[in-house]
Amino acid sequence: MIRPEFIIEELRVNFPEADLDTVWRAYAFAAQCHRGQKRSSGEPYLNHPLEVAYILAQMKLGHVSVSVGLLHDTIEDTLATPEQIREMFGDEIWGIVDGVTKLTKIETATYEERQAENIRKMILAMAKDIRVILVKLADRLHNMRTLAYLKPAKQKQIAQETLDIYAPLANRLGINWIKSELENSAFMYLWPVEYADIKNRVNQLEEARETYLVGIVDAIRERLATAIPGAEVKGRPKHYFSIYQKMGRQKIGFEEVYDVMGVRIVTPADADCYTVLGLIHSMYKPVPGKLKDYIALPKANMYQSLHTTIVGPGGKPVEIQIRSRRMHVFCEEGIAAHWR
Repeated sequence: MIRPEFIIEELRVNFPEADLDTVWRAYAFAAQCHRGQKRSSGEPYLNHPLEVAYILAQMKLGHVSVSVGLLHDTIEDTLATPEQIREMFGDEIWGIVDGVTKLTKIETATYEERQAENIRKMILAMAKDIRVILVKLADRLHNMRTLAYLKPAKQKQIAQETLDIYAPLANRLGINWIKSELENSAFMYLWPVEYADIKNRVNQLEEARETYLVGIVDAIRERLATAIPGAEVKGRPKHYFSIYQKMGRQKIGFEEVYDVMGVRIVTPADADCYTVLGLIHSMYKPVPGKLKDYIALPKANMYQSLHTTIVGPGGKPVEIQIRSRRMHVFCEEGIAAHWR
């Protein structure tokens, strides 16, 4: 269970000058408003805004966003009034709480209406304050983590909405870790048989894959130790929904997915990436047609990286991703890093 002290500590580390008093007041107000309320899991409702606020703190957002995370359900689910929040916390916090509340109200529409309306309102909200969307993503992330307590029909509805709207939105904003978790969670509820099959296959491969990659990782580390001091080399996990998508898109079996095994190299500087690419291709034979340069031509969500697939020992294909530390931060955190 998340305690408010955890949130405060996360803020203190990332923002030594943060207005922690406002966060404590937001916690006290949320605790008062949600007193006696329970979630479907039976736990106190207050746990949810605490979890959302902690996710926002982990995204390295400031005290305003974290305070909104604590307050985001007070208008929708309690007797709190807009006037109270505006008076106690100011126009900036109220404006974001109001934006999140308006997005939440879309859930009262029919499913078909909600799809189009959700997208329209999100675009409008983004134009006004991107933090509205970041809070909503954190809210959805925690709701997906606790989806098991709802009835199956509701689970599928929320999972489909997550896959149709929220995961693509996280991807568009470049927040990769949220996108991946939302996709995997939705996958588990929408296609449980396929999810279990891919998860089992990946787990069965895990030990052999780790053993196999150790040799490649060690060889690359040794080569880069003098050529690019400070470069980080590690195995890269592939998330289940991405494998499922690739199997469906390319109409291939699990065994034919190239990047179930992958290595990520993070370099100190942008210019090092192409040097590393040359070194990798001098060590291992590249697979023709598998080189993608997202550094020269970034994706729409600001993603930058070099992708190449090499033929490893025994003829097994291994995908290599090469990016700088700066690129890695933006790949994982996207617009949240830009906001900072």
